[in-house]
Amino acid sequence: GTEAAAWDRPWLLPALSHGPSVPQPYHISCQLLPYSSFKDTVNRVPALKDGSFTLAESIAILLYLVQKFKTPDHWYPADLQKRARVDEYLSWQHTNIRAKGSKLFLSKVLLPLITGQPLPPEKLELATEELNVALKEFEEKFLQDKPFIAGSEVSLADLVALVELMQPVCAGYALFEERPALAAWRSRVEEAVGKELFLEAHQDIMNVKNLTADQFAPELLESFKQHLLKQN
Repeated sequence: GTEAAAWDRPWLLPALSHGPSVPQPYHISCQLLPYSSFKDTVNRVPALKDGSFTLAESIAILLYLVQKFKTPDHWYPADLQKRARVDEYLSWQHTNIRAKGSKLFLSKVLLPLITGQPLPPEKLELATEELNVALKEFEEKFLQDKPFIAGSEVSLADLVALVELMQPVCAGYALFEERPALAAWRSRVEEAVGKELFLEAHQDIMNVKNLTADQFAPELLESFKQHLLKQN
């Protein structure tokens, strides 16, 4: 069941080693480590375990890793103002790109899969419009006419943003098609990360439409169902 839960945020930790290396086993342990094995936490992914230290929340994990392994400066710049731009986006995205992108993905893909019923068109339209509002703000406030969110170099902000946007894309919403500036930014981020690595990290979510309900553990299926019905 852990693998299914991880669709919530496809994990791109290996991208941080595009430079000084983060040990490969570390990527794996952070990628799908079940939280049920931690005595002091709740059951969720992603999760990090570093010796006796455990940590929840993907943003906190990313910030921990870039500082522990001293990854290239551009991921989380030492320059105060550049870092502030990264922090600004990471603070904003939780209730905007992440929330709206995930809602569209869950509503369009997982809810029909679990309930056997398509989402009513008006609810799908509302979820799409909410994401469109967030995308407009992202382009106008954060991206503007810069190559990347923090300026001339890729950062954690770009990595997190694109990972989240791939959820609605993999659900069938071609959000880059009529947004040339956003499409160009996507290409730059993919190139900075490495196209092969980017595709590898999103392989599971790209195939999500091929899933059937019987591939879920019953308790996970019920948990997903209750959560999704509350949202919709």
